Amino acid sequence: MKGHLLAISDLTRAELEEVLDVTDTMVEVSGRSIPKVPALRGRTVVSLFYEDSTRTRLSFDTAAKRLSADTMSFAVSSSSVNKGESVRDTIETIEAMGIDAVVVRHCSSGVPAQIAAWTNAVVVNAGDGWHQHPTQALLDAYTIRSHTGSLDGLRIGIVGDVKHSRVARSDIEAFTALGAHVTLVAPPTLLPPSVAPWQVDVSHSLDDVLGELDVCYLLRMQRERMSEALVPSLREYTALFGLTSARADRLGKDALIMHPGPMNRGVEIAGEVADRPNAVITEQVANGVAVRMAVLFLLLGPGRHALPPTGDPSSAGAASADDTTTEERP
Repeated sequence: MKGHLLAISDLTRAELEEVLDVTDTMVEVSGRSIPKVPALRGRTVVSLFYEDSTRTRLSFDTAAKRLSADTMSFAVSSSSVNKGESVRDTIETIEAMGIDAVVVRHCSSGVPAQIAAWTNAVVVNAGDGWHQHPTQALLDAYTIRSHTGSLDGLRIGIVGDVKHSRVARSDIEAFTALGAHVTLVAPPTLLPPSVAPWQVDVSHSLDDVLGELDVCYLLRMQRERMSEALVPSLREYTALFGLTSARADRLGKDALIMHPGPMNRGVEIAGEVADRPNAVITEQVANGVAVRMAVLFLLLGPGRHALPPTGDPSSAGAASADDTTTEERP
């Protein structure tokens, strides 16, 4: 993987699998008594979030620190953005301080790609408008693969507000590229005008497809992105498309239940269902750190040949922290 990570469509299947393979190593590193390696020592990663975030922002920050990178966190609420500073001026100001990567989230589609044209730093898209959220798709694919061994031939249902979901768009591209069969399950009002560019099936009834699914992926109802009433009420949406306890009982015993968070408990998923053993929602969050470690390592690090060694010898933390590495800027 080279350059930037702006969209899942930028990656080949081989590159997707490379990220997932490297994530295996990063999971092992995260499980050590001292979960830190010097792979990105001397690099600086800045988080530039123009939208609120908990999981993504914290996991990128944790990932960078576990790789020994220096981090900078940009708080829009207390920045010169409130004085009218443009995105370009902000980027140029931050770059003047010396940075190697920018992790950016913005409410407008295409902003990360535009930033990539303004900076020599690596740009990682942490979510832009309705467009893409590539690292979420990578962690979702990794979570599924860790349970099934492969996505080839799996039947995955993506349920809910596909229209407004950057997660859905990235997941569709990642899952299908890795060999899964994807069905979008939603009322017509919550689907994009056309799904023709995607290799997916469409169903307007969750009950019709539940028994066939290996993975039931529930999307959050994104009321903050809706400018019109697209469902009669949340109560009616839950009655038709919510994963209630009764519906969850109809899933296969090995079927996974997933959600990108934050959840609207009682709307797209019942509270009891979210706590079932086959609900891997907190596992998705945990895997997010390792996946983002893999992404930063592949974009900024010295290459797969320099992956941190596996195992947790008693001296691993101290020895690794004292190692020095010579790295070329990508």
